[in-house]
Amino acid sequence: MSGASGTPYAAAVLRALLDAGESVDLVVSRASRLTLLDETGISFRDAHWQDDLREWLARGADGKPGTFHPALDTDAVRHWSAGDLAAGPSSGSYPSKGMIVVPASTACVAGVALGLSKDLLQRAASVTLKERRPLVVAVRETPLNGQTLRHLVTLDDLGAAVVPASPGFYAGATHIQDLVDFVAGRVLDSAGVAHGLYRRWTGDLGGSRTVN
Repeated sequence: MSGASGTPYAAAVLRALLDAGESVDLVVSRASRLTLLDETGISFRDAHWQDDLREWLARGADGKPGTFHPALDTDAVRHWSAGDLAAGPSSGSYPSKGMIVVPASTACVAGVALGLSKDLLQRAASVTLKERRPLVVAVRETPLNGQTLRHLVTLDDLGAAVVPASPGFYAGATHIQDLVDFVAGRVLDSAGVAHGLYRRWTGDLGGSRTVN
């Protein structure tokens, strides 16, 4: 997670990864902790990260507690401090299927595109690219200036999947959470993770068919 607005997207992706039985290495940048506090009122603390994570994942896009009751297996999540450049994900020898940055700020996009590796989030993304593993960058910003667009083209050239947080409205959304889940689902599609977060388009104008 980087510091862009859009923590509900990250929560939806995390819930779906755990539902799919995936193990997750979680990196929460310093800026994203401020965003999480602003959007949810939750302080993400290193010493109490499991409790804070459970509380966060139980909230829906409206921020109300108790919307979800995920059976969170804390053993499936490993938290790394964003300042720990000696952490596992900082090395290409650390086993990983790939990496998702959600939400991705323009500062994070620039850092990864330029190879700055100023924190663990950027370093892990650079490692993911050099090891030719899938990297999905869910950029959440508007409008985008030319500099950011050039950075996104660089990431695309390097093999990353750039997935703007742009919800689709053809899947029958009736709540904010539906729009959040659509974006999270498209992120997971790019990462090759199976999920059932949204109704897929089948070509039937009546919309009666659902394909998962």
